[in-house]
Amino acid sequence: MDSLTSLVDGFGTALTPAHLLWAAVGVLLGTAIGVLPGIGPAMAVALLLPVTYGLEPTAALIMFAGIYYGGMFGGSTTSILLNTPGESAAVVAAIEGNPMAKAGRGPQALAAAAIGHFAGGMIGTVLLVALAPVIADLAVDIGAPDYFALMVLAFIAVTSVLGRSRIRGFASLLVGLTIGLVGLDQMTGQERLTFGSLQLADGIDVIIVAVGLFAVGEALWVAARLRSGTQGPIPVGRPWLARADVRRTWKPWLRGPAIGFPFGAIPAGGAEIPTFLSYVTEKRLSKHPDEFGKGAIEGVAGPESAASASAAGTLVSMLTLGLPTTATAAVMLAAFQQYGIQPGPLLFDREPDLVWGLIASLFVGMFLLLLINLPLAPVWAKLLRIPRPYLYAGILFFAAVGAYAVSGEAVDLVILLVIGLIGLGMRRYGLPVLPAIVGVILGPAAEQQMRRALQLSDGALSGLVNTPFAVTVYAVIALILLWPLARLLVRRQVTSDGERARRGSRTP
Repeated sequence: MDSLTSLVDGFGTALTPAHLLWAAVGVLLGTAIGVLPGIGPAMAVALLLPVTYGLEPTAALIMFAGIYYGGMFGGSTTSILLNTPGESAAVVAAIEGNPMAKAGRGPQALAAAAIGHFAGGMIGTVLLVALAPVIADLAVDIGAPDYFALMVLAFIAVTSVLGRSRIRGFASLLVGLTIGLVGLDQMTGQERLTFGSLQLADGIDVIIVAVGLFAVGEALWVAARLRSGTQGPIPVGRPWLARADVRRTWKPWLRGPAIGFPFGAIPAGGAEIPTFLSYVTEKRLSKHPDEFGKGAIEGVAGPESAASASAAGTLVSMLTLGLPTTATAAVMLAAFQQYGIQPGPLLFDREPDLVWGLIASLFVGMFLLLLINLPLAPVWAKLLRIPRPYLYAGILFFAAVGAYAVSGEAVDLVILLVIGLIGLGMRRYGLPVLPAIVGVILGPAAEQQMRRALQLSDGALSGLVNTPFAVTVYAVIALILLWPLARLLVRRQVTSDGERARRGSRTP
C-alpha cells in the first residue's frame, strides 16, 4: 500500500508540464537515434549527459528513461524494415520482422512491435513497483555458476531453433565466440587474436559486430543478388493488425514480460538473453511453427515485449542495489552520480520524489511511445519504397557512422568491412547470423563466469553445478538437446506399431 501511495505522488511529479515535455523529448530522441544503426540508447544517453547539467535531476532522469525505451523501439524499426538492428536488443526482431516486411506486412510487424513494447513496458513497470525488493534479493543470491548456466542455456537454445541444421547453428556460434576472444584476457591480461595490433587490444565492440554482420552483410548480399536479376518494389501493405494477427499476438505480448523482467534484473546479458529465449518459447508454443523463419508475427511480438519488460527489470537492480546490468543502465548510474545521488537500498528513503517520479514517468513514456509510433508504422514502412541502391547506400553510410562513433578510430571501419564480408559468407553458405551475435555478446561474460566458478571450487568441475539453480538450468538444457531425439524415437515407435497393426489385420 505504501508503494501505491508513493506511486500516486510520483504521478504528481511526472505529470507536471515541464516533466511531460522532457519525457516526450526523450521518447522522440530515443526513437530517432534508435533507428540509426549502431547508435543505441546507451550512446544517446552518454552524448546527452553534458547537455543536462543545467537541468534538475528529476527532469534529466525522466528524459534519460524516455531515451532508453524510445531507443529500444527505434532499434526494432530498422531491424524489421531493413534487417539492420539499431542496437543489440533488437537483433531478434529482424528474424521474423524482416521477412514480414518483404512480404508486404511491414506495418503489421511494426504495430506488433509497438504494442509489444507497450504491453511489456507497462507490465514490467507494474512488477517494478510491486516486486523490486524480491527481485533485488534474487539478484544478490545468484552466483557465477548460475550466470554461466544461463549463458550456456542461451547458446544452446538459439543454436537449436534457428536454421535447418544444428551443425550450421553451432558453426555460427563458434564464429561469434572466436570474435569475442579478440583482445586482452580480462583475468590475466594476455593478448588473444590481436595479431600485434594495439587497436584490437580492447576487443571488437559488439555494436561493430552486429552492424557488420547484419547491415553490411545484408547490403553486400542484396548487391550481389541484384547483379544477377532485378527485384520489384516491396509492397507496403495494410497499416493495421487484423483480428487474426491479434489472436496470434496477445499471448506472446503477455508471455514476454514473464521472461524479460527477471532477466533484466540480473547481470546476465541485459535484454539479449530474454529476447532469444522468448523467441525460442514462441516457436515451441506456436500453432504455426512452419512459418518461423518466413515471417511469423509471434516471433516479433514476444521478443519485443520481453525486451521492454527487461528494461524495467534493469531499473530494479540499478535503483535498489546501484548495480547496472546493461550499458544504458551504467550510463544512467553515472547520471545519478553526476547529481551527487547514489542509487542503492536507501535511495527510496532519501530521494522518494525523484525515484517515484522516475517510475511514474515510465508509465507516461509508454503511452507517449504508443501514441507517437503506432500511427507512424505505415510511414516507417514506406522506407521500403526507396530504390534499393539508394536505400542500401544509406544503410552503409549510417553503419559506417555508427561504427566510427564507437571509439573514433578509423581501424573500426576496416573491422566493420571484414565482419561484413564474414556476414556475406554466412548468408552464402546458409549459416544463421543470430548465434554469432549471441556468441560475441555473451561469450566473454560466459568465459569470465566459468573461470570464477572454477576458481571458487579449486578447479573442480563440480563447481559449475553446485547450486540448485544451475542444476535446474542444465536440466532444461538437456531437455532442449534431447527433445528432438526423443520425438524422433516416439515417432518411429508409433510408425512401427502402426505397421505391425496393419500386418496383423491382414493375417487371417
